[in-house]
Amino acid sequence: MSERTTTQAFFDPKTWTVTYVVWDPSTRRAAVIDPVLDYDFKSGHTGTASADQVLACVAENALQVDWILETHAHADHLSSARYIQQRLGGKIAIGENIRVVQATFKKLYNLERSFLPDGSQFDHLFKDGETFMIGTVEATAMLVPGHTPADMAYLIDGSVFVGDTLFMPDVGSARADFPGGDAHQLYASMHRLLALPPETTMYVCHDYPPASRPARWQTTVAEQKAHNIHVRDGIGEDEFVAMRQARDATLEVPTLILPSIQVNVRAGQLPPADENGVSYLRIPLNALPVHR
Repeated sequence: MSERTTTQAFFDPKTWTVTYVVWDPSTRRAAVIDPVLDYDFKSGHTGTASADQVLACVAENALQVDWILETHAHADHLSSARYIQQRLGGKIAIGENIRVVQATFKKLYNLERSFLPDGSQFDHLFKDGETFMIGTVEATAMLVPGHTPADMAYLIDGSVFVGDTLFMPDVGSARADFPGGDAHQLYASMHRLLALPPETTMYVCHDYPPASRPARWQTTVAEQKAHNIHVRDGIGEDEFVAMRQARDATLEVPTLILPSIQVNVRAGQLPPADENGVSYLRIPLNALPVHR
């Protein structure tokens, strides 16, 4: 744990996602990272049980949320950023390359004309290396593309929140076959993170644990360099790229990719309601590639 900040993690076993609340105890100013909106695929119902855990943490610790940080437009869960903002305030922020992702998926979903792929759905778009404050603590946004063009990591007081760029050492790395993904970029991004001081605490956004252990989400740069099955010391770029491309060719499309991205490119806002007051998700048929 960092000396100047406190971090609380919330694990969602349905999507294997970890949400974080990070705060400066001296000022009680806080950031929420990668919050989850519950979604039942069968019924089409959304829920807030996961997000309400974040609200409870904020209330119990008398925090003021300044930032709601997304590491990227997730393909495995819907974001509850808008729900949290409506109740706690704070700026919803993501990397500026979200515009690239929005443009790609506006075409795929044939989204309404009023949806502009300019990032304006978010309150702030981070540039690579941009610094911001959580209370008295300085944080830095780091561009780490490869999984998607817009992936960001957040370096906060000796800890780095890496999103999907790296997983726990025995799980390895994220896929790089989504639109705009690139295994060469992913390798470079992972090594950018692994160049941080070895004692840096690393928090991952997901864990898909083997049967031999429970879910975990905290490791260090040193542990990743020594033990990560995909990118430990001694594994070169060509070897990694060949492995990643071969592995990605066998992976199924994520269950919630089609519902989630059209919400997440809107900063967690559901699509505009139709005349009957109901919001609808669009499912493009026969548009995504499948692995057979």
